[in-house]
Amino acid sequence: MHKNCITINNIAFPLYELDVIIIGSGAASLNCADALYTMGKTDIALITEKIGGGTSNNTGSDKQTYYKLSVSGKEADSPYDMAKSLYDGGAMHGDLALIEASLSAQGFFHLAQIGVPFPHNAYGGYVGYKTDHDPRQRATSAGPWTSHHMVQCLLKEVNAKGIKIFDDHDVIALLADSGRAVGLIAMDKTRINEKDFGLVFFKANDVVFGVGGPGGLYQTSVYPEVHTGAIGLALEIGAVARNLTESQYGLASTKFRWNVSGTYQQVIPRYISTDQNSNDEKEFLNDYFPTMGKLATDVFLKGYQWPFDPRKIANYGSSLVDILVYIETVSRGRRVYMDFRSNPQGDARIGAFRFTDLEPEAYTYLEKSGALFGTPLDRLAKMNPLAIELYAKHGIDLHTEPLEVAVCAQHNNGGLAGDIWWESNIKHLFPIGEVNGSHGVYRPGGSALNSGQVGSLRAAQKIAHREVQAPVSLSAFTQTAQAKGREMLQLLNTFTGSMQSPSTIADYRREFQQRMTRYGAHIRDRRQVEQALHDARTQQQRFERQRTSTLAELPFLLQNRHLVLAHAAYLEAIRAYLEKGGGSRGSYLVMDVRGEAVLASLGDSWRYKPEDPALRELVLETVMDEKGAFHSHWKRRRELPQEESWFENVWGKYVQGDIFNTKSDI
Repeated sequence: MHKNCITINNIAFPLYELDVIIIGSGAASLNCADALYTMGKTDIALITEKIGGGTSNNTGSDKQTYYKLSVSGKEADSPYDMAKSLYDGGAMHGDLALIEASLSAQGFFHLAQIGVPFPHNAYGGYVGYKTDHDPRQRATSAGPWTSHHMVQCLLKEVNAKGIKIFDDHDVIALLADSGRAVGLIAMDKTRINEKDFGLVFFKANDVVFGVGGPGGLYQTSVYPEVHTGAIGLALEIGAVARNLTESQYGLASTKFRWNVSGTYQQVIPRYISTDQNSNDEKEFLNDYFPTMGKLATDVFLKGYQWPFDPRKIANYGSSLVDILVYIETVSRGRRVYMDFRSNPQGDARIGAFRFTDLEPEAYTYLEKSGALFGTPLDRLAKMNPLAIELYAKHGIDLHTEPLEVAVCAQHNNGGLAGDIWWESNIKHLFPIGEVNGSHGVYRPGGSALNSGQVGSLRAAQKIAHREVQAPVSLSAFTQTAQAKGREMLQLLNTFTGSMQSPSTIADYRREFQQRMTRYGAHIRDRRQVEQALHDARTQQQRFERQRTSTLAELPFLLQNRHLVLAHAAYLEAIRAYLEKGGGSRGSYLVMDVRGEAVLASLGDSWRYKPEDPALRELVLETVMDEKGAFHSHWKRRRELPQEESWFENVWGKYVQGDIFNTKSDI
C-alpha cells in the first residue's frame, strides 16, 4: 500500500494506492480478505463504517441456520442434488446454484477449522436438520449467533495476518472509468471537522463490494439499526441489479430487532394488540380462526414456516398470521405483541386453549420435547432457555412484559448481478454477501450464509488468479477521482452552508422508509406501486433541499443520497414485475380484486393474484441509464450446467490456470 495525495480545489486529500480494497466487515468481506491473503494477495485492505457493525455480527434467531451439503449420516447427497434444491426455488441461474453447492463443504469446514462452534457427534459427524425448502438434512447451527461467531472467528484470522482495516470510514462514492471499477471515495468520520471533511481517496485494481442488504430502506425492519446497506453506490455507476423484487419478510421484535422464529412461536405465545398508548388490549386473532386448536397450531407452525409465504395462506395457513398482524399494525395503526406470560385465552366462539386440541404436528413436537405443560414462558425455558436470556441481555424481560412485534423486512434474495466469479458487469467490481443477487424466489433457510462464504471465495480466486492486466494509470484515476471529488465537495459545502436551519435528514429518510414498508414490502398493489415510484423520483429530486444542523450529520446525509436512489430502483423492479403480470410468490402478496380471497371475513379488499410459474424461468435485471432513470428487462435463467468430470482434463486446465479465465454471463 502506497500513500500519496490528490489535490482538488487547492485542498490536498489522502490517497491510498493498493491492489485490492474490500468494502465491509461482515462475514463475506472478512472471508474474502482472509482468502486473498492466503492466496498471496497481500496488498489489500478492508474499509468499513464500523468494525462490529453490520448484519452478520448483529443478527440471528432462536437457532440461526447455516446451509451446506450433507456431510454426515446415511442419507445420500451430492453437489448436484443440493444445486437442484437451490435452482428449484425459481429465478436462479443454474451455474451459480452449482457453484454454491460445490463449494459449500469447503466454506463450512473452513469456518469449523477456525473455531466456529458447529456441533458434531462423538464420531466427528457434523449432523444436520431440515430447514425450510430443504429436502435433506443439510442445515446446521452454532446457536442463536451463528453469523456472529463467523464474524468473530474470521476477524481473528484477518487480524492475525495483519491485514489493514480502515475503520470508521463511510464509502460515499465508487469510482469507475470506462466500465471498470478503479477505486472509491470514503469519509473518515473521525475527521469530519477538518476542512477536507475527512474525505479519503482509494485507488485499487479490484474492489470487493460487501456492503450487505438494504437495511436502511424500510421503516419496519429487522436489519440491525447499525446497518443501512449501500447498494445504491454501485447502481450509481451502472452496475446491473438482479431480482430486486425478491425479499423475505417475517415476524420480528421491534424494540430489539430480532427474528421471532423457531421456538418463540413453537411455544405458542398469546398474540395481543393495543392502541398506540398500550390501552384497549385485544386478542385479535380470535376473530378470524374457526377454533382455538387451529389458531394455536398456526402460531406453532410459524416457528419453521417463519417467512411470509403466500402459499401458506389458504385453509387458515400459517402465513395468515402475518397478514392479520399487518392489518392490525399498518391498516389499523395498532401495536401487536407476543405475550409469553399466559396461554392464548380464546373466547366463547372458538373455545379455550387446550393441548389436546392441537393438530398432530404441533402436539407431537411438544410432546417429544417434554413441553406439554405450563405457560409459553415455561415451555420456552424448557426448550430453549437461551431465547429468554437473549432478550434479557437487551433489556427485555419476557417474565414481566410482552414482546412488541411486526412483519419486518429481513433479507434481500436479489441484489447486484455477478458472473460465476461474482464479478459485476462493472469489471473489477465484485459484489459479495447479501448485496449479491444470486438467490432466486425461494431459498433454503441458511443458504445466505453459505452463499456469502462461497461468493467471497470465488471473488478471491478470480482476483488472485486472473490474467495479468495493466492497472488503470494514476493520471487516468486522478481525472476520474477529481471529477467525482468536486461533485461531492460541492454537495458538502452546500449543506454546511445551511447549518443554521433545523435538520430535515431524519424526516427525509423516514419518508422513503415508510414508502417502502407500505408499497414495496410483502403487500403489493400495481397502481399503488406506480404512484410510489413516481413519488420516489420526486423525492430524489428534492435531495438537496435537506438541511443539516451539525457536521456530525453529514454521513447520514450522504447515506440518504444512495438510499433514496436504491429505493427507486427497487420500486422500478417491482413495477416491472407487476406489469409483466407477476403474481404472489416468494414472500409477498400481489393484491387483485379479482383474485383469490385471503379470508372471506376480510372482504374483497383482501384478494390476491396467484403466482405465474412461468416467470420462475426468468430473472429480472434493473439498471440505471446515464440520465439517472432505472429500466428493467427480463432474461431467461441459465440451466444447471453439466460440469466436466474427467479428472485428467480438469487437472490440466487447473494447472495451466485456464479454469480461472472461464468466461460467463452475469
